[in-house]
Amino acid sequence: MAKKPNKLKARLPRGFLDRSADDIRATDEMIGRIRAVYEKYGFDPVETPAFEFTDCLGKFLPDTDRPNAGVFSVQDEDDQWMSLRYDLTAPLARHVSENINEIQLPYRTYRAGWVFRNEKPGPGRFRQFMQFDADTVGAPGVQADAEMCMMFADTMEALGIARGQYVIRVNNRKVLDGVLESIGLGGEENDERRLTVLRAIDKLDKFGIEGVRLLLGEGRKDESGDFTKGAGLDASAIEKITDFVSGTGSLENDGIAELNTMAAMFKACGYEEDRIKIDPSVVRGLEYYTGPVYEAELLFDVTNEKGEVVQFGSVGGGGRYDGLVKRFTGRDVPATGFSMGVTRLMTALKNLGKLGSSDVVAPVLVTVMDGDVDALGRYQKMVQDLRSAGIRAEMYQGNWKKFGNQLKYADRRNCPIAIIQGSDERGVGELQIKDLIEGKRLSEEITDNITWRESRPAQITVKEADLVETVRGLLDAQADDRRRQSEG
Repeated sequence: MAKKPNKLKARLPRGFLDRSADDIRATDEMIGRIRAVYEKYGFDPVETPAFEFTDCLGKFLPDTDRPNAGVFSVQDEDDQWMSLRYDLTAPLARHVSENINEIQLPYRTYRAGWVFRNEKPGPGRFRQFMQFDADTVGAPGVQADAEMCMMFADTMEALGIARGQYVIRVNNRKVLDGVLESIGLGGEENDERRLTVLRAIDKLDKFGIEGVRLLLGEGRKDESGDFTKGAGLDASAIEKITDFVSGTGSLENDGIAELNTMAAMFKACGYEEDRIKIDPSVVRGLEYYTGPVYEAELLFDVTNEKGEVVQFGSVGGGGRYDGLVKRFTGRDVPATGFSMGVTRLMTALKNLGKLGSSDVVAPVLVTVMDGDVDALGRYQKMVQDLRSAGIRAEMYQGNWKKFGNQLKYADRRNCPIAIIQGSDERGVGELQIKDLIEGKRLSEEITDNITWRESRPAQITVKEADLVETVRGLLDAQADDRRRQSEG
């Protein structure tokens, strides 16, 4: 007996998701609102490819034979390593560097796109997700950073997130660098330890001050038993850092002066602390930040995957990164910008009921009663007439000989209307229009089969010439019903 071939198992890689029509439309709606704010501020779009040469993405990569820790990498034909972009900032720095003589500085730009992380996936942690960034390149003053924070706040409100439900928290890496220098972590030789300390501070909202103390010291074991090695600082150094991020430490340097300037600008423009707040605990984990850093935090409660009520937390952030372009050009090119996590933001907006209630109406279905060429041409002409009038429509493309299946399809598709024309109707230039929404409602009210047959609910016969006008009228009536239900 011949052995049956093994069927390929359909499976989705961990950390990746398929997206439904509702998710895609919700994302498009959200991106449209964000884009409108960025455009109002005078920013223009740009797009960079998903792949970059690996050495252009930054020095977070380890020195290994295959540089795939943190990123997904492949080797080009000329043996150069390429990686899927980790974020949208490093590719922008490369783009500006390559086009520095053609770009008008300051360069104000935005872009949305997928980014990829070769990391362990988990609840709410994906290997592919979308970001939406805005950046100003070539502006050295902190007024550019202040404007970014104000645009960040305006974007939150354009998305329907009310004041009191979000805050933009602001700090300055020069301040943090001053604290780290005071405990002996200055100089290039301490780059790795500084980054470990910054990442520990960045976990304050997740683990609390005691969790940060552990990460600054020997390390921390999580609930699963996994151990994260700490920065190995002594008790006095840990105390100095935790005092500062708790707001009880003191320091005077350029970073404090810049924060004071930004705070004055926020106040002058009417952005009070309920919208933008100076907060010494804000870090941002990436090492390339060189000045102000800022983060958008949502303050309302949600239930996490463990059933615990927690604050939603961060949905984006950014800061000043004056050294990224210099890596390529050798020139000082100041830059600042922020990134919004589109996927995470969409989850937040759905929690608030601000997104996900799609207004897209399913298409009108033109059913097929006869399968000859002439009939198919007439059915398709009905569809084209509806489409030309701006109405979503489709002709049934399955096995037309089982008419019941066509109505089942329309029901599963949630089609609002079905168009029916057999040979009898065609002979007199008529067709039947079935209001499927009203029919579904009536079917729930009429339990007697005789009454059902006699009433022929929600189905009317009209002249072929009246197709578009009648369908538009029914769709408008259905839309009015939906509005009344949402208002009631």
